[in-house]
Amino acid sequence: MTYKGRIVSAVALITLALGLTACNDGEDAASAQDSPSASDPASSDPGSKSPSADPSDDAAAPAGGDVAAPGTKFKIGDRAVLPFKYGTEKKGTVAVTVTAIEKGAEADMAAFGSKAKGMTPYYIRMKVENVGGTDLSYASLRLRGKLEGGGPTGVILVGDLPGKCDSETAPRDFTTKGASYETCSLSATKTGPITVASFEEGDAYSGSPVLWTS
Repeated sequence: MTYKGRIVSAVALITLALGLTACNDGEDAASAQDSPSASDPASSDPGSKSPSADPSDDAAAPAGGDVAAPGTKFKIGDRAVLPFKYGTEKKGTVAVTVTAIEKGAEADMAAFGSKAKGMTPYYIRMKVENVGGTDLSYASLRLRGKLEGGGPTGVILVGDLPGKCDSETAPRDFTTKGASYETCSLSATKTGPITVASFEEGDAYSGSPVLWTS
């Protein structure tokens, strides 16, 4: 299995590809190289390569509370019901509970190479529930980290840090009401701390995201 990721600096417009150990080559050291065409992280689940979630279309009716309006603010630990669309066919309603925003160590970013020097990672941990009971197997949901007050970090990360922040796709049985799984979104900053998690998928939320703050 090969894990890939990339870092894009909003200031320097730098793209960095991360190539982690392949399960079949016996290597155990992470390596990094410049690659403008780096792809998103690979997954063993065949359905995980679908396009990003886009809840701009109507989703299934909520069955676990009112859908959060764009711009709604929550506290860490609060549960937000959200419309969700993944790819061209899968859509429904999910509930997201951000359980923690954890600060990592700069050393955790070593696998991303020298261009990650000075970046501090943050791990946005969450629980995702299937509220509408539709088939959302193998879908993935990502939250973005924001600075205090909701400002951008200046860094876009694609990928994860295995063992520290694993970006999980929904399991195969994520098809019924009440099904749930846990996942983590990786963010990083060179400036102030990340204290906000942001859901901004789809037209309705891209300009007015749902936020969780400490």
